[in-house]
Amino acid sequence: MSILANKNIFVTGGSRGIGKAIVRTAMEEGANIAFTYLNSEEEALAFAEEMSSRYPSQRCLARRCDVTDTEAMEKTIKELITDFKQIDGLVNNAGITRDMVLARMSREQWDSVINTNLGSMFNATKPLVLQMVKQRTGSIVNISSVAGVYGNSGQSNYAAAKAGMIGFTKALSAEVAPYNIRVNAVAPGYIQTDMIGVLDHDTLNYMRDRINMRRLGTVDDVAPLVCFLISDKSLYITAQVVQVDGGITL
Repeated sequence: MSILANKNIFVTGGSRGIGKAIVRTAMEEGANIAFTYLNSEEEALAFAEEMSSRYPSQRCLARRCDVTDTEAMEKTIKELITDFKQIDGLVNNAGITRDMVLARMSREQWDSVINTNLGSMFNATKPLVLQMVKQRTGSIVNISSVAGVYGNSGQSNYAAAKAGMIGFTKALSAEVAPYNIRVNAVAPGYIQTDMIGVLDHDTLNYMRDRINMRRLGTVDDVAPLVCFLISDKSLYITAQVVQVDGGITL
């Protein structure tokens, strides 16, 4: 049987990149999915329709929502709980970069990254964790980054947000473990997504040279691990930060 059969999972930022791969892989494993998007409406709705057509016995719902808006997230999650009845998994994936050395970083660049990467996790997790406590079951996976583990030059805002996600993971896991709720983090390294697609050839080669496996990761290197952590195959795993980075050295 598929490891996520009949599970209901909510993914923030599920229309592109790693989030899209998580949605696709979770549905391959039998899950019903709801995911958020913000700007790419046509792409998001087409993706949801594609997944629903491919897996007609499952559901794939695309919900437009600004993850930095606390009230909007609460409303979206309330509707999903009414619809799905039970939410078995949450993947906090929504994120952006606004890279700049700190001396030249604007307050807007700082705030937008902190609010989207870190603030959205609070907005999604608080209402859903209350539901999971009532259910006495659930799994939360936070998509952090190796930048949050090691730091990275020119990314003080992004590294701070992703490090905050790791601290949040460990603290929340201690709070909710007695209710049979697990909280883990996945820290990808350099993954081939739109975030690094703008980099030039020399920069990409430099990045590869710092990875022991000598290649960039793919979204399909990340998504199966996330699905495993959501599934009942990982019932005794919590408070962990799993790096998916090809053996990167920083």
